[in-house]
Order: sequence, then C-alpha cells, then structure tokens
Amino acid sequence: MDLFLADADQTHARGIALARELPMGSVLLLSGELGAGKTSLVQGIAAGLGITEAVTSPTFALAQHYSRPDAPQQPVLVHLDLYRLELPEAADELFAQEEELAAESGALLAVEWPQRLSFSPSQAWQLQLLYCDGGRQLLINPPAAAQ
Repeated sequence: MDLFLADADQTHARGIALARELPMGSVLLLSGELGAGKTSLVQGIAAGLGITEAVTSPTFALAQHYSRPDAPQQPVLVHLDLYRLELPEAADELFAQEEELAAESGALLAVEWPQRLSFSPSQAWQLQLLYCDGGRQLLINPPAAAQ
C-alpha cells in the first residue's frame, strides 16, 4: 500500500485507521528519516487503540508501554525507539524483551529505527515514511504470511 500524507494531521489520522485495521499483536517496523512522522503515526495508532495519555517518542526511555484507561495494567501498545542503540546486540536484546511482553498481552509493538536490529523480524509489518512533495509518502508492506 502506498499513501500520500500531506501533513501531521493526515499522518495521525492514518495511524488511527491502522489501529483499527491491524490485528492486535502485530509488530510494526517504522522506518524513515528524523522528522519523517514515525512518532506522529504511532500517536495516531495510540488514539485508535483508545489510549488517552500523551504518546511521546521514547528516544531517551527506549521503550514506553501504553494502556487504555479502563485497563491500566494491560498494555495495548508497546513503543520502542532504537535510534540511540548503536550496537545491534543491544537493539536485539531490547526488541526480544519488549516483543515477549507485547505478545503476552496481545499488544501492538511499534518499533522506530528497526534498522538498528541485526535481523528483520519476518512476521512484521514494514512501514516506511519518506519525504515527498511537501508531505510524506507512507509505504506499508504486510508480513510475508499476510500477503
């Protein structure tokens, strides 16, 4: 799927739609340059999942867990940002830990900067945001098994 997103509002709206379209428990690998809209897309996904707390980039925290207000102990979104992890082994270890937690709770796992991993998870959705004509181009590729 290939979509043009004119601004941050459209990016957010597309995230809301994705939250409703993707199966819970999906792994999303979000690629794109700094400022391309990865976090805006995740904020939309969070809104679509019913998360009401502010969603920020976990660049310094590395991982954030988000729940709905009616079930605060059950994360529905795990958001990783691997940008600061230069060693693939560190990125792989964090990914494995958070993937396990997401799988146990049936949460979506959104991973920014997946190119820091030493591998590409085979059952992951690939989402790439590219600068294009004053907006963003969003390329979405489902896991091989979902095609």
